[in-house]
Amino acid sequence: MSKIVFITGATSGFGEATAIKFAMVGYKVIITGRRRERLDALKAKLPHADILPLCFDVQNKEEVFQAIASLPQAYKNIDILVNNAGLALGLERANDAHLEDWEQMIDTNIKGLLYVTKAVLPTMVKRKTGYIFNLSSTAASWPYEGGNVYGATKAFVKQFSLNLRTDLKGTHVRVTNIEPGFSQTEFSDVRFKGDTQKAHQLYENTIPLLAEDIAQTIFTLAELPAHVNVNRIEIMPTCQSYAGLVVEKKS
Repeated sequence: MSKIVFITGATSGFGEATAIKFAMVGYKVIITGRRRERLDALKAKLPHADILPLCFDVQNKEEVFQAIASLPQAYKNIDILVNNAGLALGLERANDAHLEDWEQMIDTNIKGLLYVTKAVLPTMVKRKTGYIFNLSSTAASWPYEGGNVYGATKAFVKQFSLNLRTDLKGTHVRVTNIEPGFSQTEFSDVRFKGDTQKAHQLYENTIPLLAEDIAQTIFTLAELPAHVNVNRIEIMPTCQSYAGLVVEKKS
């Protein structure tokens, strides 16, 4: 039987590309997100694939557990979970940032990921098989101005992934923390709240990572032998590197 992949945030970016990658090679794919029309459009784009759209908001705990509990029997034994749903909002320094932006990032990037993991994990543990991919970021390890709470949420994801891997020893359930760097998806459009001109300026004269690059990475890791676990993988485009430490001098 085909393995089952469950992907959050499959309406765009990394999630959509990952869904397409797995569907194209015969996996059964459960695509989830808040935008029903985008889920339906993705399913229509792959008419010969086995795709099940599931519309819910990861921020809503009740919706998450109800949606996963309602899965048809043929889709209940999830083999691969891709916790992709997440966002960055704003690029202001902490003293100028909007509290509601911080709260939404925490509710989505942290609490949403926890809800989905908690809903899916018991079946994996019971079956003694499964693979969880958590989408973190290089921002989890490398700070930048305006990255305050976004970076902190992704650092939580990284540490949760490592602790989850520790808790799951003996269950044969694998966990990988995916840490992409500079990438061109809808990420910046969301961060700048629809200011596409500002978002596109970030990518001028660069060759960033694309959604397909991360999808290919996840697929490659998923296809490794069952005894292999990659704990973390940090990925940057060649146009990006480390900024180094800053020393502030008196004027």
